[in-house]
Amino acid sequence: MSDKRWLSEPRIFYVVPVLALAIPILVNDYIQYIVNLILVYVLVGVGFNIVIGNLGQLAFANAAFFGIGAYTTGLLMYHFQVPFPLALVAGGLVGAGAGALVSLPALRGVRGFYLAIITLALGELMRWVYVHAESVTLGSMGLHVPLPFIGGIALKNDYGKFYVFLFVVVALVVSTSNLLRSRFGRAFMSIRDNELAAASVGIHTARYIVLAFAWSGFVVGVGGGLYAALVRQVSPEAFNLLELIVHFAIVTIGGLASLGGSILGAVILTAAPEFIRDLPGFEELLLATLMLVILLFLPRGFVSILARFIPAIRDRYYRE
Repeated sequence: MSDKRWLSEPRIFYVVPVLALAIPILVNDYIQYIVNLILVYVLVGVGFNIVIGNLGQLAFANAAFFGIGAYTTGLLMYHFQVPFPLALVAGGLVGAGAGALVSLPALRGVRGFYLAIITLALGELMRWVYVHAESVTLGSMGLHVPLPFIGGIALKNDYGKFYVFLFVVVALVVSTSNLLRSRFGRAFMSIRDNELAAASVGIHTARYIVLAFAWSGFVVGVGGGLYAALVRQVSPEAFNLLELIVHFAIVTIGGLASLGGSILGAVILTAAPEFIRDLPGFEELLLATLMLVILLFLPRGFVSILARFIPAIRDRYYRE
């Protein structure tokens, strides 16, 4: 098999997580934590891109989904001693419910900046709930998440968490890839390009809009659950407007409507600030500079560079 043909095969991407299995034996504790955080933000980017990139809806409830998943997972473990796997699934399901709820304004014809404002308001509303529902969320002091267990094995350090995170992320990324390559994904893109035309050819636009928002909420909600297990301290400040800006930057810098772009954006936006951690204020400068460069010179994101050379990205993980 020629090198070019190998690059055109989607299975090349399954090699990456296999190689990643060796990371814990090659890095120190802090780098392992950053790698785990990258995995969390991969789900954040993938989920956000479904709505804003593939469906084409200007909805900014992603930080709300992230917080809902984190708090649902943490609260179930804290108050009811629910096992981590079940709490994580619950976080995703509650996130999916929130996504379906957020889709209701879109079903009523709310679009553009109006939808953006409504969904932004949801994120701020959820933060208000986290702060004021002290009897449940423990308020502004935050919630200390119990130590997660998998099959009776305690995930005491970031090395153990990595393998669980990697499995969950690969499963959801592959599932999302299959979804976007199916008739559901094609319907999302049709709605994004021209909703009236999509409806005229028999596409049930309302059903697909709800599905896209719900799946987005599920993926991001699971990401929130992983975040809760990683940091083990969930507080309202972690899901503010700045967090939403980071989510938006991930999909913009990586590439809108691109699964590969979501992954690439998560890697860049999580890892790059670590190189300038000792320079206060430069993280914001780096974020602003990357956004300007992308908007001016690479409107399809960094993934567009890779798509020129790797057919598998162009054909399977990249969409115009």
